Parts: sequence; C-alpha cells; structure tokens
Amino acid sequence: MIWSKADGCPFGTVPIKRITKEDLVRRSNIPPSEDVTYDIELPSLAIVQIQKNPNNKFAGAGMSTSLYNPHVEGQQHSACRLKIQKGSDIIQVGWRVDPTLYRDNKTRLFVHFQAGLFSSFRKKNTNINIANQKDLANGNWLLLARKDYKQIGFWPQKIFTSLASFADNVEWGGVTYSPLGVPKPPMGSSFFPIGSTDYDAYCRRLIILNDKGETFDVDKTIPYVDDHNLYRVSDYPYLVVDPHMSTSPHFTTLL
Repeated sequence: MIWSKADGCPFGTVPIKRITKEDLVRRSNIPPSEDVTYDIELPSLAIVQIQKNPNNKFAGAGMSTSLYNPHVEGQQHSACRLKIQKGSDIIQVGWRVDPTLYRDNKTRLFVHFQAGLFSSFRKKNTNINIANQKDLANGNWLLLARKDYKQIGFWPQKIFTSLASFADNVEWGGVTYSPLGVPKPPMGSSFFPIGSTDYDAYCRRLIILNDKGETFDVDKTIPYVDDHNLYRVSDYPYLVVDPHMSTSPHFTTLL
C-alpha cells in the first residue's frame, strides 16, 4: 500500500503491520488463555466475580481501574482486566505488562478476545474507564473507554458462537503468569491491599448491563484468589453515581 508520512494513510485505508519472523516466535511463547489447561504453569488470579449461573444474561460490564507498572521479567506477565465470558468465548480488556507480547516492560491498555479456539491480542496505550457493551440492534460487542465511555472499537457478532447471544460470567481483577520454575511476578501495586485507593491497585465503579441493556448494581461478588501467600483481593462498598454508566456500589482492591 502507498504510505505518506506527511498525510498518513490514503482515504479509506488503514496501516497494516507486516508480520515478521520475530513476531511469530513471540506469538509461540505467549501462554494460553486462563481457561485452557495444558501441562504447563497456569496463570494466577486475584479476582471478584458474579455468582455463576447458566441463566445469567449480561449485555456488558465495565470498571474504572488504577494503573500500575509491576516488575516482570522474561516470559512473565502481570495484568488487571475486566473479563466477560460465555462458554469458550471470552472478551478481556484492561492493562498489562508483558515483555513477551510487547517487547518492553511498559504498562499498556490491552484487548484480548477468544472466539472458540481462536485467540488474539491487541494493544493500545492514574486511572482509566473501560467497558464492553453488546449492541442490541446488531449483536456486536462494543469496546468503550475514557470518562465518557466513547466507543473505540467492536467485535462483530459473527465471530462468536456462545457470545453471539449474551455473556453469563463477569470477572474483575488481577492475573499474573510465570513459566514453570520461575517465581510469580507482583500484581497491581506490588503490595498487599490495606483498604485505601491512595495506595492499593483497584477496580471500582463495577457495572453490569442486563439483557435489555440497562445497568444494575453489582450488589454481591465472590472473591477468588488461588495463592493467598502471594496475592490478596478485598471487596469494599463504594457508592458512586456515574452520569454515563449509572450507579455502582463496589470497588475491588487487589495486589
């Protein structure tokens, strides 16, 4: 394609990065999704989630999250994300430090989706608001960000199977990964939470949308931590009236 440094892409076109051999090598070193079980070390979680129920019908979810830059090395990664799921279909958005994926140790806004067996990362680049919302008119899943929850992208309904309808599971919180035999990296602020957002990493203003696209209060979450010696998660009441995404009474602090 023709590229003009002065004017950007020609009208109606977008830049496409060439895939290099290095990209393919890095891709092969990316660990599998949290929900895929192989004979390797699995990610560690410190999250809160909605009570699982196959009858749940969620048309979206959102959060406001603090940004941190935990120290990771090699193939380690550390992230904080919002995750919506049904079956093997998953959409995750949040921030992530991942030298394998990004070739540096910077904190980046990331987007990850898994449609059946197909999985893909995208990267974008203190506090951010992010949400996923289903467009009830056409079935697409929208990516919303910024204080005004502006749409910045979408996933077409046709790429999903289970999420072609509604999500039945929502999670907020942290995830880390290290290869076998390598100590786990820090999560969030790198310290155990003390109950203050001045110091703790957090997800707050948790919201969920029902199958009519209406927001409702997250009045009960279930904490889950798979290694209490390394990570903690705490859920505290926190009432905020958000003019864009309605009222939410919870925030989550995490390591």
